[in-house]
Amino acid sequence: MDRQEAREEYLQAVKSGTREHKALLAAGKDPYPAVLDSILDVNGNETVLDVGIVDIPIERIVGVKSAGRITAFTAGFLPLLPPETEFATKWVDLCAAHLSTGIQEPILCYEYLGNFYVQEGNKRVSVLRHFGAARITANVRRVIPALSDDPRIIAYYEFLDFYKASGIYQIQFRHPGSYDALLAFLGKSRQDPWTDREKRTFSAYYNYFQDAFYSLGSRFADLPAEEALLVWLKVYPFRDLGTLTTDELKKTLVSMEDDFLAIFQAEPVEVHTEPVSTEKAGILSRIISGAPDHLNVAFVHPLDPQVSTWITGHDEGRLHLQKVLGDQLTVRSYFHADSPQLAEKLLEQAVEDGADVVFTTTPQLSRPTLRMAVKHPRVRFLNCSVDTPYSSIRTYYSRIYEAKFITGAIAGAMANDDYIGYIGSYPIFGVPASINAFALGAQMTNPRAKIVLRWSCQKGAHQADFFRSGIRVVSNRDIPTQDKAYLNFCNYGTYQLNDHDALEPLASPVWVWGTFYEKVIRSILAGTWDKDKSSPRAVNYWWGMDSGVIDVKLSDVMPPGVEALAQLLRRQLQEGTLDPFCRKIVAQDGSVKNDGSRGFTAEELLHMDWLCENVEGSIPEFHEIEAFSQPMVRELGLHRDRIPLQKEGTL
Repeated sequence: MDRQEAREEYLQAVKSGTREHKALLAAGKDPYPAVLDSILDVNGNETVLDVGIVDIPIERIVGVKSAGRITAFTAGFLPLLPPETEFATKWVDLCAAHLSTGIQEPILCYEYLGNFYVQEGNKRVSVLRHFGAARITANVRRVIPALSDDPRIIAYYEFLDFYKASGIYQIQFRHPGSYDALLAFLGKSRQDPWTDREKRTFSAYYNYFQDAFYSLGSRFADLPAEEALLVWLKVYPFRDLGTLTTDELKKTLVSMEDDFLAIFQAEPVEVHTEPVSTEKAGILSRIISGAPDHLNVAFVHPLDPQVSTWITGHDEGRLHLQKVLGDQLTVRSYFHADSPQLAEKLLEQAVEDGADVVFTTTPQLSRPTLRMAVKHPRVRFLNCSVDTPYSSIRTYYSRIYEAKFITGAIAGAMANDDYIGYIGSYPIFGVPASINAFALGAQMTNPRAKIVLRWSCQKGAHQADFFRSGIRVVSNRDIPTQDKAYLNFCNYGTYQLNDHDALEPLASPVWVWGTFYEKVIRSILAGTWDKDKSSPRAVNYWWGMDSGVIDVKLSDVMPPGVEALAQLLRRQLQEGTLDPFCRKIVAQDGSVKNDGSRGFTAEELLHMDWLCENVEGSIPEFHEIEAFSQPMVRELGLHRDRIPLQKEGTL
């Protein structure tokens, strides 16, 4: 290439740079490269290590080491200076060399948090950026920040382990646990070294995904492709990137558009604490919303009612739904979806059978439900779980803590001494709120009440231990249906060991699934289903006693005064005039969690991971619970981001 041609390339590059400069200014962004020296800790707490000569992705070059002449370039390293400058002359010389023999000399740059800042070689970067090069050879010095509790810093330290094994710079996650999640999808762990073939395969597949992802337009411009890949891998195996055509891959991405947008929200889950209106819209609104006159509804369960009381409760909800809506519905149930393969098979069968709405009744079915929801976007899928950040499905659960507050008050009134036993279920979202609500209720009727906490997901004969130690009032699992016989069994709800050493029932929270299903289906028939989803955030229904989906069953042997108190609290919760957490609350570590001037938000209650000062016991870690409980905790665990992931797939 002669100098005249190289000069023409410079003029084209300046035009592109001018456009980029204007666009960045219009968007309120800095139009020039970032300066590392202005980003680093002024106290110099970073460590600098020589990485050596490495081929680095040009897209990760975001700035310069020191300010210097940063106004010569745009943020994307496109030139801005006129063609008669010395800068332009050197750029043209490099351009001619690049197209004749190639740019051979490595640049010198610093890497910080996965991005690169050039110290020597800005114009080399600029020339290669202009020609769309993907990589450049660099002598890299790594700036390692001091370890802190900043999630971005923690994620970077995880990157250092990932890079040591893989040698891949392209993937830069911002959230702890993301590298382990990616490795699990690839069938690898942090300690597994990568072969050269695996590196090439991963890089090729990831570049293919990245190009397709960003080709979809401006809505995804600010979304990191690697984080989008983690969402995509929840539905499709990594190996599919080697078989899908470009059009097929883009189709999968378009089908998950709202899921990508939801996951990148600061609060990806939108918690709805009240049912949407079930009053029918006007004729025009019903036509616009496409409100149906008849619905095919499917229930998909991992077990059947004969072996699972949890499924019994949901199946009774199905019976109620059929009873109250009759000819407006056709309802089918599908049982034994007890593996991912069987779950997907039964969900596919439900869709083939014409289902318009599908309820899957356990958290373990959330991922198969997501796969089918992406595949069949016209079908409404709901999964019984909480805090699932995918917009394609809606999740549902109930504010059981409200009823626990009532049974706690009953327990405090009935205990002969200050100690009450409590057998928790799993360390998952919402459970600490139930434990604390129970403890606050007990404290209301007995200020000295102590709640001795044990967990059904841990080994031990907890009830026998309570009775042996003199504790005579115990709170156990909640009754699954409105059948009062479950309360009388005295292995559900709250009960006591009486003076004759016989068990007596007191009270229990109860799920009223029929009311929940009725309200959801009526909202669809009324054409108001979509009105409660105003953003791409995932929707989680978390309704309480004011909606009728949770209630309390009271035994016949309770003293009249205690029953009257329970009924008063029940009525106040149903009317929405009582908040169990609107009071001064002190945690086990002595910290004041609430000064009494406010209640907690739904998000604070769902993610509560501390216990009140009058609770004796702790929240178990994943390795401390039994194997049968681990699948549930993997899905909904309070600290699920810290749980070692199961390997799946292969590179």
